[in-house]
Amino acid sequence: MSLKHKEAFIFTLKLDDLSGAQIIALLQEHLNDMHATSPPESVHALDLSGLKHPSVQFWTIWDGDKLAGCGATKQLDEQHAEIKSMRTSAAYKNQGVASTVLLHLIEQAKTSGVKRLSLETGSMDYFVPAHGLYLKHGFEFCGPFADYSEDPNSKFMCLNL
Repeated sequence: MSLKHKEAFIFTLKLDDLSGAQIIALLQEHLNDMHATSPPESVHALDLSGLKHPSVQFWTIWDGDKLAGCGATKQLDEQHAEIKSMRTSAAYKNQGVASTVLLHLIEQAKTSGVKRLSLETGSMDYFVPAHGLYLKHGFEFCGPFADYSEDPNSKFMCLNL
């Protein structure tokens, strides 16, 4: 799927097999940042093997041959999915990449019959832009879901589809 954004880029979204060097590097950067920002017990980002689980659909967004970002959904049950591994490449920050990926994940969830999308993100200042992104697209703060429990380092959000 190709999308034009701000006349400068033509983004292409693709269901990814997580085998490319660019995506492996971006995911490692993501994990490194999560571990640098949050205590170990509060890092809920999936590693590469976790993202390859059959319950996960992993999407990448490209500007030609340049990786602009990624995002995934993990199916929790027939009607509930979790957003995982949202990340924008440094060169593409503040250019609509995260919104484009998020809107795609929401549409994919609706198409597959999901009625509720949930996510966990950090509570520290580092995560304030993420909170704004999700609020902008209709997510609301909620309590823990699935196997999560209350954690002062986590915020939980959901969107009823």
